[in-house]
Amino acid sequence: MATYNKINSFVEAMAEKKHDLGSDTLKVALSNTAVSAGMTVLANVTQISQANGYTTGGKQATQSSSAQTSGTYKLVLADVIFTASGGSVGPFRYVVLYDDTATNDELVGWWDYGSSITLSDTETFTTDFDSSAGVLTLA
Repeated sequence: MATYNKINSFVEAMAEKKHDLGSDTLKVALSNTAVSAGMTVLANVTQISQANGYTTGGKQATQSSSAQTSGTYKLVLADVIFTASGGSVGPFRYVVLYDDTATNDELVGWWDYGSSITLSDTETFTTDFDSSAGVLTLA
């Protein structure tokens, strides 16, 4: 399973009220070009081509919960599933989470799957967000 990597500017963006993780529209985009912690907005990410079930900008992630307990905040998202339809999708290696509500599509984090993935027609890829530990915690 790929590990979550934080975008550095996400910390400042949280402090400056650019994100409301409980109500903003969060999306997942796919890329086959390396993503780094120094990137700030979706325009910095080279997405895969729109085709066969992938739309530029990716797919919306639905918040399952956004709450704190004993001073620790946890964001839990429902899994996002991409399905190839009418041909292949990819290749992609990086899954990028961003805030589509934020003015500049601010990045939140990304996952590196270690090698490129290509979906053949009708195959699916599930971005498996940990429903127990959450996508991220802030303490």
